[in-house]
This record gives sequence, C-alpha cells and structure tokens, in this order.
Amino acid sequence: MPTTLPRFQVTETPEVARALEVARMTWPDLRNSERVRQLLLRGAHSIEEERQQRQSGAAKRREAALEAFAGSLSDTYGADYLEQLREDWPE
Repeated sequence: MPTTLPRFQVTETPEVARALEVARMTWPDLRNSERVRQLLLRGAHSIEEERQQRQSGAAKRREAALEAFAGSLSDTYGADYLEQLREDWPE
C-alpha cells in the first residue's frame, strides 16, 4: 500500500521467525506485516511497563533512604549554631 511514512526491512532470522510463529498463533487472521506491527507495539508497551516499574522501585528506595536518614543529624548543631558562626564573621 502506498505511503509517505518511512519503511524498513526486517530479515527473517531464526529469532524473528520464532516471533512471527508466536504472532501467527496469536493473530491467525493477520498478514505478516500486521503481525510485525503488533509485535512492535506489544514489545514497546512491555518495555515501557518494565521501565516504569524500575523507576517506581528506584523512587521507593530513594524515599525509604531519605526517611531512614531524616532527623539523624538533628543533634549535630545546637539551636544557636548559626548565631555563633556569624559572630566570627567580620562586618
């Protein structure tokens, strides 16, 4: 079918042939070009979900680390620490 969109070729390596066979069993009524499109869309969706899960897990770990660290230095500086520090500064 004519199109102005970019096209690309895919070589049917053993891995691609296996993916097409799985696609054929899943979508028996589609042509191979449509199966390739479905595989690409499903693969992209799967990768996006994995990335979001990793990012979510990393955010949860950062939040847990911050909560564990929160308040751990509260006794390091006294209430008048800044005032004492400023007394040493020339005006």
